[in-house]
Amino acid sequence: MPLTRHTMCVQVLECLPGQPDNGRPAAGTDMSTAAPIFNDPSHLASALRNDGYAVLRPQDVAALAGCPLAALRALEPSWDDLALDNYLKDGGRYRRRRHSCFVQNGAALAQTPHRAHWQPVEYNALHGGMHRLFEPVDAAVAAQPAWRQLIVALGGVCSQVKGDQPWYIEAHQFRIDTTDGIGRPTPEGAHRDGVDFVAVLLINRQSIKGGETRIFEADGPNGKRFTLSEPWSLLLLDDAAVIHESTPIQPVGEAGHRDTLVLTYRAGQFQGEN
Repeated sequence: MPLTRHTMCVQVLECLPGQPDNGRPAAGTDMSTAAPIFNDPSHLASALRNDGYAVLRPQDVAALAGCPLAALRALEPSWDDLALDNYLKDGGRYRRRRHSCFVQNGAALAQTPHRAHWQPVEYNALHGGMHRLFEPVDAAVAAQPAWRQLIVALGGVCSQVKGDQPWYIEAHQFRIDTTDGIGRPTPEGAHRDGVDFVAVLLINRQSIKGGETRIFEADGPNGKRFTLSEPWSLLLLDDAAVIHESTPIQPVGEAGHRDTLVLTYRAGQFQGEN
């Protein structure tokens, strides 16, 4: 029996009572599974235009950012110092995070005064409509050249697709752990973020199973699923073209967790500034 959007939802609900299915696609989806097919970095913009997403190897992410991969990996210890997310409506204690905002104009990147994260309920039925104020990204991390070069480089790709313009960027450091037995990277279910582009960088996977990436056409039946496993591999999404989620994680050893860096790029203004 092929995996459809409906059967995927049933499988998740069976293992996770109470897991919301808002935004999940209907039955009849053609869902293919494979290891990630990595894109040629020189074709990143065209992949976003044609497919709605692209995947890069870690070494290509570093080359895009113009820094050694070791410089990106030097940021990893900061994921050991994330604050507990106290806004989870499912009562879980499995998510830790930090959040900061930036504005990019060409090659210039400026960090904004610290502000709350906000999404409309149309995009996040579980946590939308709330001003959620998290601890900021550590100043020493945000000042690292590799951090800034990565953000600017990805903004450059966004401009290749949608034209040169200022980008309003939110940076989220996440750790999903297995303190509760199961950790949910996307407790809101399959979703869009209400931005123009979403970059998901895998930072680390330790002693877990699960955490599969699932991508669906926003207005069609087809989907892809794969698991990112290499630190600093990148999934870049056109948020208008696809919806996405990551499946729950379970421990296979001590201190199981999954670390990611999520960067969202939005034209015009930050969400919640209407």
